[in-house]
Amino acid sequence: MKAQPSLLWWALAVAVLVAVPIASVAFHLLAGQGGDTWAHLADTVLAGYIGNTLRLCAGVALGTVLVGTGAAWLVTMHDFPGRRLFEWALVLPLAVPAYVMAYTYTDLLQFVGPVQSWLRAVTGWQAGEYWFPDVRTVGGAVLMFVFVLYPYVYLLARAAFLERAAGVLEAGRSLGLGPWSNFLRVSLPLARPAIAAGAALALMETLADYGAVSYFGVHTFTTGIYRAWFSLGDRVAASQLAATLLGFVALVLSLEYLARGRARFHNTGRRAPQTVQRLRGLRAWLASLACLLPLLLGFLLPGGVLLHMALTSGDAQFGARFVELARNSFLLAALTAGCAVLLAVLLAYAGRLSAHPLLRLANGTVNLGYAVPGSVIAVGVLVPLAWLDNRLAQAIGAFTGANPGLLLTGGIAALVYAYLVRFEAVSLRTVQASLGKVTLNMDEAARSLGQSQMGVLRRVHLPLLRGSLLTAALLVFVDVMKELPATLVMRPFNFDTLATQAYTLAADERLAEASTAALAIVAVGVLPLILLSRQIRQGSAYCQPARS
Repeated sequence: MKAQPSLLWWALAVAVLVAVPIASVAFHLLAGQGGDTWAHLADTVLAGYIGNTLRLCAGVALGTVLVGTGAAWLVTMHDFPGRRLFEWALVLPLAVPAYVMAYTYTDLLQFVGPVQSWLRAVTGWQAGEYWFPDVRTVGGAVLMFVFVLYPYVYLLARAAFLERAAGVLEAGRSLGLGPWSNFLRVSLPLARPAIAAGAALALMETLADYGAVSYFGVHTFTTGIYRAWFSLGDRVAASQLAATLLGFVALVLSLEYLARGRARFHNTGRRAPQTVQRLRGLRAWLASLACLLPLLLGFLLPGGVLLHMALTSGDAQFGARFVELARNSFLLAALTAGCAVLLAVLLAYAGRLSAHPLLRLANGTVNLGYAVPGSVIAVGVLVPLAWLDNRLAQAIGAFTGANPGLLLTGGIAALVYAYLVRFEAVSLRTVQASLGKVTLNMDEAARSLGQSQMGVLRRVHLPLLRGSLLTAALLVFVDVMKELPATLVMRPFNFDTLATQAYTLAADERLAEASTAALAIVAVGVLPLILLSRQIRQGSAYCQPARS
């Protein structure tokens, strides 16, 4: 079936809009016009940016792989107390943004916090008489990211363990491999592509973060971009830092591709119920503890701290001000989610109707946006839109004699555009996955009954896709609610959201007041994870404990 030319051109237009910010950043790198600011950054702080970024990436990659893969292996292949709860609960830390995690652990572990206060009360020590680790370091930032990002590896590794070919482990046992050898020599190599993909997602989120590293005083490319843009007022230098950060993203994606290599892993048999090993005694409780720790440190403890601070202190401006912040956040998230779903349906349906190379290129370009940090996209959007805004203002002023102001960057239009570039891939992948499950025979049957291509979409596909469209909208909604770097750079004057409010209060060391906005963000983030939990519980039906 051939797509209508209009669908093809609309899909290509969306791809161009996504590519503009990335092309803008790349242009400034190639232009080489950084001036004195770039030379100053290169001589003073650029080496620190590179070193901190590399240390963060190495620590996060190692930590998320160990925690995520270990937890996935335990809940997939073993039966122990709390296993059915941990199967879905281990994804909950994804609801906590890294910057929120940083605020809560700082409040918990600082000198006047409850942990050190309790320690001094018990031991009688005074200030300077004992050593306590400082969480606001590169190592502390690594731990924060590991706590909230290990679910990426957990989800993909668990899916890989569940979907491996039937009988593979049984074959390994027949060859004399024990449980540990079977894991290292059979299951782990089969799950390697999934683990690498999960680690790559975690690293891209690490590279994109601004709130946690800024609050901890760890200077990375995202903090450098913000400083060059606002403190030094040099957009070209900010663009060149953003382009360098894009190089790190490209490196992560290349390493993930090399980790997969040329190997291809296929499920060669029908998926059968998987027999799991029942653990008893000390081993069972150790397995429960191993699964409880990441859940406790990544969700239960920070959630409890936030709830306690919100109930005992909270935001002094809670009330009308909080309603305004929530309204702004929900407005941005709802607008972006609605636009993202509409564009995803357009792109996915055009790709279904035609295998034209330009359509594949368009969808690939849109998917690239999710790999680009929000700070990079913000710079890439503002530079061309500011130029266009000035030209529009001059043209309208010359024609009408009135100054219209900044039509694009002066409101939320540019911010919604940046969100779409960043998160359209989330919606597109969800819609594509669901649309791919609808057989082409249904399209042919509808066309034989006189329906046009748009009629088939409206009367056949959209009713079938309602659940997936809601899921896609919800995922984008939550991502926008949590997004901080792009919002800080691009928000209109005197326009704050829950994310920027939490960051501003925390940066002023008003952690208790920041807890209200932070808790609201976490609460909203739990919603899509509940839907994801239902899917995980359905998948767990394939794992049956072995009889003793």
